[in-house]
Amino acid sequence: MLCPFYLFNGPDTSMPTPDNTPILVGAGQHTWHETDANRTPVDALYEAGAKAIADVGSARMTGEIDALAMIRFIADTTPGVGALFPRNPGGALAQRLGIGDPAIYQGTIGGNTPQYMVNHFAGKLARGEHSAVLLAGAELLATLFSVLRTGEDISAWADAAAEPTTVGEEREGHTATELAHGLYEPINTYPLFENSLRHHLGVSQEDHIAHIAELCSRMSRIAADNPYAWRPEFQTAQQISTVEQRNRYIGYPYTRAMNPVLEVDMAAAVVMTTVGKARELGIDEGKWIYLRGGANVNDIWYVSERPVLHASPAINLAWNAASAQAGITVDEISHFDIYSCFPSAVHVACREIGLQPLDDRGVTVTGGLPFFGGPGNNYSLHAIAQMVETLRAGSGGHGLVTANGMYLTKHSLGIYSTQAPQSAWRDTDNSALQAQIDAAPRLSVAADPSGSATIETYTVGFDREGPKRGIVIARNAAGERIVANTPDDEAALQQLMTQEPIGHIGKVHVKDGINILEW
Repeated sequence: MLCPFYLFNGPDTSMPTPDNTPILVGAGQHTWHETDANRTPVDALYEAGAKAIADVGSARMTGEIDALAMIRFIADTTPGVGALFPRNPGGALAQRLGIGDPAIYQGTIGGNTPQYMVNHFAGKLARGEHSAVLLAGAELLATLFSVLRTGEDISAWADAAAEPTTVGEEREGHTATELAHGLYEPINTYPLFENSLRHHLGVSQEDHIAHIAELCSRMSRIAADNPYAWRPEFQTAQQISTVEQRNRYIGYPYTRAMNPVLEVDMAAAVVMTTVGKARELGIDEGKWIYLRGGANVNDIWYVSERPVLHASPAINLAWNAASAQAGITVDEISHFDIYSCFPSAVHVACREIGLQPLDDRGVTVTGGLPFFGGPGNNYSLHAIAQMVETLRAGSGGHGLVTANGMYLTKHSLGIYSTQAPQSAWRDTDNSALQAQIDAAPRLSVAADPSGSATIETYTVGFDREGPKRGIVIARNAAGERIVANTPDDEAALQQLMTQEPIGHIGKVHVKDGINILEW
């Protein structure tokens, strides 16, 4: 016989959130607009780390942290520059913060690393391998570039400590052929994606530039209200798209305002733990932000081998996996931070997750890399910290952070929420997702590029004096991929920008080891 309560209200299926559920309980950020050679990277990390720990609101938090995970400085592996930085900043940070003897980890190079590390350590926390983790990163690139110009002494930055354990795989992001033709620099590669996407959509150059300028303008509006933003000022779409001395082209069709701001001094940190540890420490539940889903997937590694240059199968796989894990659809998400190094990165990611780039919910909680700032490998840690603050300040909801490394290559996604999950945490099987990408068809690069080839996409790289280098990706009659430059005379470069080269057939010849395409 059914009791009346069951009959009218149904069974009470609510269950307490499992103690091993991973949560974020602290967040801290700092931005320094004035360069200072006496401010060391460890000083910057300490500022953000101390803020994140204080934000937790428990005097016992410091004593519970048993792991520090550091975002690697973007200049760390650059010959002649990496030696200026500390080899084990996490060890020095632990001493400054009074953290006993924690395990120290560092990430690999790539803008996906902060979200990758959150996903990685969520699993470690859920399995009981750690009790609490401080994830911290800093980039002092404004000061570094200033010092390289002035010769100021920053010898106090470095240390001779042994490097900690690296989480993730270090791997070059480009082939020798891509490097030789200018695809090393993201400012040259992402415009290739942009022009491929525009052609795929069948949109005119004028209309497409207006669209991406509007996207950037909306990001700038968010940055204008963010106290941590490097450029806290609203810019109209017309200002962003108008080419002038202070807003010249960098890589066509991107003006300077559409590019990330690399020369910034910024730091961010978050504290991760579990529901059980948070209860033990008496941390206010209003501080808890649940990681409801996370996934890490790489696209076909080399750009020249990707059959399609305006899509990301890896983002699509990662999103579907994280969404299923979280039980949250894109329509249910209230806040987004889509990695915004360039407009093409935003547009491609939005297409893969089913979000319109100009959706009223917006694509950033920080203001994006062109306006908030693009601190090397560490931008997405700011996005995560900002998402924590944004979700706490609202009336509940869900947030999505997407993070991208290299050239739409490495992708990590995280879904955050004020609402507890309905089931225990389970790691995404990232290896199974990756196997799908690895098994997908890829193009071979032509051993002999000479002859006819059809242009698939293009860009023109600029310097302060004007157009400098034309870059094209093409395919020959055998279906092989060719990376080439165009003649560097001004007429040929202007032709690339004023006419529609995609779909045209050109002739390729090799000169001094460089493929030259004329059309």
